Amino acid sequence: MEYIFYLSLGAVAGLISGLFGLGGGAVIVPLLIFSFAAQDISPEIATHLAIGTSLATIVVTSLSSIYTHHQKGAIRWDLVRQLSPGIVVGSALGGLVAISLNGTLLQLMFGSFMICIGLQMLLYKPISVVGQKSSAPFLAVAGTGIGSISALIGIGGGVLTTPLLSHYGIKIHQSVASAAACGFPIALVATLVYSSSGVVSEVLPGPSLGYIFVPAWLGIIVTSTPFARLGATLAHRANERILKQSFGWVVLLLGIRFIWINFPA
Repeated sequence: MEYIFYLSLGAVAGLISGLFGLGGGAVIVPLLIFSFAAQDISPEIATHLAIGTSLATIVVTSLSSIYTHHQKGAIRWDLVRQLSPGIVVGSALGGLVAISLNGTLLQLMFGSFMICIGLQMLLYKPISVVGQKSSAPFLAVAGTGIGSISALIGIGGGVLTTPLLSHYGIKIHQSVASAAACGFPIALVATLVYSSSGVVSEVLPGPSLGYIFVPAWLGIIVTSTPFARLGATLAHRANERILKQSFGWVVLLLGIRFIWINFPA
């Protein structure tokens, strides 16, 4: 039954990744936490396991999304190259910090950020800085922050990268596509950190590689890859405002729930 859930989750996460350049983590992490709780996995490692597994799936999902966006000529590779050095450093730091925190604190942080993501998708309107271009040093510093936060909570960083690029006048489709490209180095570096961390395998119902739960990873990537291509294709055709508002409400409510169930602790 769990494998059917993982396959379904992969399909939804792939669509989200392709549509919004979010990497799917905003969906994968909360639903994996719920799934692991139902399987009686220790709460102390369930959150780390969900984040690590989410990032490992984004490594695969982002490649499919990148390929589709690249075919459409939407990725600004010059900006991706400028962001990448900071992203690599930030992702490593964020991953190391995350594995040192307890599960309750991680869920509170994740819930808080989910609320921010939801509010951004519901209320944020890109404001371009006319006549101003971002510098390479600035993008490198910004990449460090994006990588750190993304690795800490298990997302692909699109929710941070897309508005940053839009702010500097980059077209929204190019911003989404470039954010998807930036999701790969974030996920790859963070996955290396999470997979190399020690976890007691006896408390898990299946094989794991550090904080990456292999059955969930396999189930999700099987469906996430083709659905990421579909999402990237739809991103160039769909009504972006309606999609963002609908998804924004879902993310906002999920964030509130995580704060509610963890705050008393």
